[in-house]
Amino acid sequence: MTSSDHITTETAQDDTENGMSSTRSKLRDYATRLDKAMQGGGESRIKAQHDKGKYTARERIARLFDPDTFIETGLFISHKAIGLMKGKKPIDGDGVVTGYGRINGRLVYVYAQDFTVLGGSLGNAHGKKICAVYENAMKNGAPVVGFNDSGGARIQEGVDALAGFGEIFFQNVNASGVIPQISVIMGPAAGGAVYSPALTDFIIMVEETAQMFVTGPEIVKTVMGETTSFEELGGSSVHSFKSGVASFSRTDEDEALDLVRKLIGILPSNNLEDPPAIDATDDKARASSKLDTIIPDDPKEPFDMFEVIEEIVDHGDFLEIMPNWGKNIIIGFGRLNGLPVGIVANQPKVLAGSLDIDASIKGAKFIRFCDSFNIPIISLVDVPGFLPGLDQEHGGIIRNGAKLLYAYCEATVPKITVILRKAFGGAYIVMGSKHLRTDVNFAWPTAEIAVMGAEGAVKILYRRQLMAADDPEKLQLELEEQFRDEFYSPYTTARLGHIDKIILPSETRPRIIEALWPLLTKREQRMKRKHGNIPL
Repeated sequence: MTSSDHITTETAQDDTENGMSSTRSKLRDYATRLDKAMQGGGESRIKAQHDKGKYTARERIARLFDPDTFIETGLFISHKAIGLMKGKKPIDGDGVVTGYGRINGRLVYVYAQDFTVLGGSLGNAHGKKICAVYENAMKNGAPVVGFNDSGGARIQEGVDALAGFGEIFFQNVNASGVIPQISVIMGPAAGGAVYSPALTDFIIMVEETAQMFVTGPEIVKTVMGETTSFEELGGSSVHSFKSGVASFSRTDEDEALDLVRKLIGILPSNNLEDPPAIDATDDKARASSKLDTIIPDDPKEPFDMFEVIEEIVDHGDFLEIMPNWGKNIIIGFGRLNGLPVGIVANQPKVLAGSLDIDASIKGAKFIRFCDSFNIPIISLVDVPGFLPGLDQEHGGIIRNGAKLLYAYCEATVPKITVILRKAFGGAYIVMGSKHLRTDVNFAWPTAEIAVMGAEGAVKILYRRQLMAADDPEKLQLELEEQFRDEFYSPYTTARLGHIDKIILPSETRPRIIEALWPLLTKREQRMKRKHGNIPL
């Protein structure tokens, strides 16, 4: 039943004697306008959206929120009569659906660009509607979810459309670290439209239908002489594997919406709240005998850090972020005794777990997010150092590695580090060492903590002896063994106070949970300043 059908069945006041519109006719007019506005671009354009395997803006919202909780705002806002939009009929909603509702009972604000209306292009009124969402979300301390499906700036409005983008960017930055911001790319995001998602905390892209690029294929061909497609230029695979722009990629819109709901369930609503704990259903004292045998006897043989994470977190449930970019470091969310935690872990299966440019950027961004929203950080360390090579040095490993260092130093949330195996040189310091004010530092008996690896150290320290030896290879191995005995032992580091406790691998989960409990009331104040100057 439509709104107009509903109203015609209601009892209304009699028509006025002078022929003016009656209450009934006004209500009927309202219902007609409402039905028209709710149809967006109309049946043909809705069908075209469905034919592409895409939901409409309102369908996305309906699937995201708890049933019957969404309240739409700004439904009848329309474009300015400027530029080529002069004389155009009012377009209800101006191509974006905005409002608020509940996800698992919690308040969340949303905007969803409507591709059926002017291709979801952003005009000034469109931008103001999104800004109003942000202003209310900030005022009421609630997350913002944005569905991006737009042809970009509305050319017909000229620079006034660009002004709309600028106002949104300001709101993105103003909200950063105050409320969680999640961008879901479900269609094109071109030109200036890509920078709002880039300023948010998480970007989810839908495979095959989502693209992000600053300049489209035609301009690339005209200016650079390069022929490319939308997918090759800015599809989800590009931003998941190559650029590191996307936090997540999902096969369809339903999977993307499920992921948004899962994220909202992990994150606090704002920076003044603690992350939402749930009743624990996994034994907090659960030990794992598997971890006692996971470290290979050969120090050069890799193991899979995911197996460690799954043994530690509640029920092995781990939500990995950016799984296909910077794979030598693992980041994501899990729960410990019901409490959300952020996990940062080296992955020995990729580049031996060494830190490179991509891993440093990836880890730093995640640590800063966790610190902004009161999420404890658990670091699992097996790192032989920073990745050497011309590409790394020329690409700025010094500057980018410093981002990870800065993030760990800056973070004041509870921080717990476990060294599983290698922790060498500057990478040992960077990966949540005691020297960066980590609260609790554990080490397994298998931990090897040193300035550098034995092989390289011996070649530097005993170069002359090796050159003069009758059997330099034999001497090299003997000296390496001596170096390991002297410098690798976690007990040496523990005696110096840089490790709080050496623990059995099987006890890692209960030991972390025990250490985390008193840190939940941690308060650490730093010197007041406008902001630090992270090495961007």
